[in-house]
Amino acid sequence: MVEIKTDAALDAMREAGRVVAEALDTVRGAAAVGVRLRELDEAARTVLREAGADSPFLGYRPDFAPVPFPAVICASVNDAIVHGIPDGYRLRDGDLVSIDCGAVVDGWVGDAAVSFTVGTPRPEDQRLIEATERALAAAVEAAVVGARMGDIGHAIASVGRAAGYGIPADFGGHGIGRRMHEDPPVPNEGRPGRGFPLRHGLVLAIEPMFLAGGSDDYLTDHDGWTLRTTDGARAAHSEHTVAVTEDGPRVLTVR
Repeated sequence: MVEIKTDAALDAMREAGRVVAEALDTVRGAAAVGVRLRELDEAARTVLREAGADSPFLGYRPDFAPVPFPAVICASVNDAIVHGIPDGYRLRDGDLVSIDCGAVVDGWVGDAAVSFTVGTPRPEDQRLIEATERALAAAVEAAVVGARMGDIGHAIASVGRAAGYGIPADFGGHGIGRRMHEDPPVPNEGRPGRGFPLRHGLVLAIEPMFLAGGSDDYLTDHDGWTLRTTDGARAAHSEHTVAVTEDGPRVLTVR
């Protein structure tokens, strides 16, 4: 069931979004050559704790997962697309890192993700990251009253496909509110004018994911969580929580 939020609920979700934005900024600032992924998770935990927020990631266990998720961020490096578990891996010069983070404040959830490079960036990685950011911006612009879900998916895919990137099948964004994953699903590819109608108070986590090798295929790592490209190509992921309003899209996960 799709839950339409009140204006007061949107304001409450904005507070969760501020915490997410701060956590992502803190993690990005802490990421450097030699830093372990679990240290980035600790940095995010500190932000959540000091804000009085909980994590919707920690302990989360969907049907496909063999174990509950053990961290407050997903840390996906290089060929990892999403859902990477932050472990003892030390960041290396040139790594492409995608960090996904959520926060729960007064029962409302915010969710966002950012990709960046560590140390010396590779030009092809920068192009990949910038493409996901452009796709996210285009999708946000499409999230207006009277549009349909297919318009959002079309906006994302238009950017990714034009650049020759793959888009992992069956993975995309989602509704969000009291729970991290709510209806409706938000596809990363779609047909304009088709799908669920967008109306004031609908809140969506929009999250383009592009694969540099051009393939849409992926595999699940041995940990049961991490999704990886099948060809070893690098991946990038960008995400915001966005409210559809009569005044236009309202991005809830910015500083």
